[in-house]
Amino acid sequence: MSLGDDQEGSGGYGGTGQTRTHLPGGTTDVYGGARRTGRSSSRSLVTVVGVVVLLIAAIAFANRGDDDSSSSGVGAGGQPRTTSTAASGTKPVQSTPGAIPTGYAHDAQGAQSAAANYAVALGAAGMFDKTQRDATLQTIVAPARLAGFQAAMDGAYTPAFNKNVGLNDDGSTPAGYTFVSRTNPIGTKVTESAQNNMTVEVWCSGLLGMAGENSTNPVTNSWFTVTMKLEWAAGDWKVVTQSQKEGPAPVPGDDTASSADDMAKAVDEYGGFTYAR
Repeated sequence: MSLGDDQEGSGGYGGTGQTRTHLPGGTTDVYGGARRTGRSSSRSLVTVVGVVVLLIAAIAFANRGDDDSSSSGVGAGGQPRTTSTAASGTKPVQSTPGAIPTGYAHDAQGAQSAAANYAVALGAAGMFDKTQRDATLQTIVAPARLAGFQAAMDGAYTPAFNKNVGLNDDGSTPAGYTFVSRTNPIGTKVTESAQNNMTVEVWCSGLLGMAGENSTNPVTNSWFTVTMKLEWAAGDWKVVTQSQKEGPAPVPGDDTASSADDMAKAVDEYGGFTYAR
């Protein structure tokens, strides 16, 4: 219904296609119709208000999120609900630019936000630097598990591993090159849920390699799923264990690979995101 269809001078009258004309000083129109009374105006106003109320109700219903904050977003047959990627209504986590976001809600949505952001942190280029790696682990890992995580990571990020991805033995980037290591969450899913413990899977796409002329380790794309067990500790979600497996991976497209310069420029110019459910 168009509100303009019921207004004087709209170019249509009663759906007949005829035009209403007011005579100067007159009280009737050329079709002999009486001027609208206050009662008919009131009825029209009530109709308009009713339509507006119905529209507001419909919009609110369409935009409502899943009221069950502990829901994993899984519907019948294990399929994601249509609300699983809708705005939750939970206040997004606050973060400082350049810092790992912290301060998540104590529910399933907060755990998923934490897992997504922690996956980004664990896949960042800073993990190849001992000082930055220790700072990252101290931020996201449960205090009781910190020492074990640090030892495991130190054993993984060896000079041999650094050399394998094109870095110097100490994890620094060779002159004239841009090192790329970036994890991009695609979606999250809660697989185990309790008040103070959550297991979250994070489906990710990742970039890894060295951008630069004559690079023998060009930037490549991969798909993988990170599984994190989180516990509520010191007023926030913290990592207890984490593991990774390949896929799910889509069929590769027909995109033409960018030049090393374009890739290096993109990494420098496009910042990452803070993820929240």
